[in-house]
Amino acid sequence: MDSLSQALLGASVAGAFAPSKHRGKAMLLGAALGTLPDMDVLIDYGGAVENFTYHRGFSHSLFVLVPFAVVIWLALRRWWAPVGERPGRWLAAISLALVTHALLDAHTAYGTQLLWPMDVPPTSWATLFIIDPLYTLPLLISVLIATFWRRLAGRALQAALILSTAYIGWSWIGQTIATQHFEAALAELRIEDAELFVTPTPLNTMLWRGVAVVDGVQLEGFDSLLIDEGGVEFSHFDQGATYLAEAADIWAVQQLRWFAQGFVRAEVEDDQLVISDLRMGQHPFYVFNHIVAERGDSGWNAVTTEMLPRSIGDRAIAETWQRIWQEPR
Repeated sequence: MDSLSQALLGASVAGAFAPSKHRGKAMLLGAALGTLPDMDVLIDYGGAVENFTYHRGFSHSLFVLVPFAVVIWLALRRWWAPVGERPGRWLAAISLALVTHALLDAHTAYGTQLLWPMDVPPTSWATLFIIDPLYTLPLLISVLIATFWRRLAGRALQAALILSTAYIGWSWIGQTIATQHFEAALAELRIEDAELFVTPTPLNTMLWRGVAVVDGVQLEGFDSLLIDEGGVEFSHFDQGATYLAEAADIWAVQQLRWFAQGFVRAEVEDDQLVISDLRMGQHPFYVFNHIVAERGDSGWNAVTTEMLPRSIGDRAIAETWQRIWQEPR
């Protein structure tokens, strides 16, 4: 999720669990800890693909965050008296401020390596868009109330956590409903073995985007939970399976396919091989695109990877939002 949501979540959980007389300091500590895992963006791993796929790695791992929380708690318990007075509550506040960051990130399409250093793909539940005002707003209001009306702080923070958690619960329900619609549409097309990825469109959980990959073809469709569309209609696009096969031995191609769990497409631009992550954006505007190889006399040659940004554009976002309320013409 975005940094504001993570800071507000960290402040809210720390303020809710810490002793009331130290709630203000706990909220500041929680906000700092809630954004700390994302400091890994300052690390240069040596290439665009490395930076893209190693982000949300060790700094978001539960195997790192849990012991790190204990280390912070032990240090504060030794050097700051309030932690020694109520150690259990402070341990909960510190641990939750860190761990909830990684768990919230795992709800987005990008994915989070919760089990690093285990060699498993990133966790990507994809029930929330990276920015969702309906998730963030209750946390923001509660933090403002806790800051300016301390008498109401405890109840406000607890209420916000209940509401934001309930919204996450709704996002799982919404995704389940949309997934059933996408699977039904695939069944009508007599496609049974396709890999399917379902994620919300920008800033909402009412319009869902489904991407399926089968036999070198990518299918993309949208499903609004607010209107009866009479079934999902998929658009069909070439996945670039030939290029993916030709460059299968290149590390960057292997890494991106692992990271996106196969939801990638390949295309050639100016004799350069570009790999796009199908999970974020929509055809033909994918958010993350990487130049990974160039054409040589004997096939594809690996190059120093580069990010190739492509903006979705205001018009595409506006059309997506209109799609929530109206059927496409």
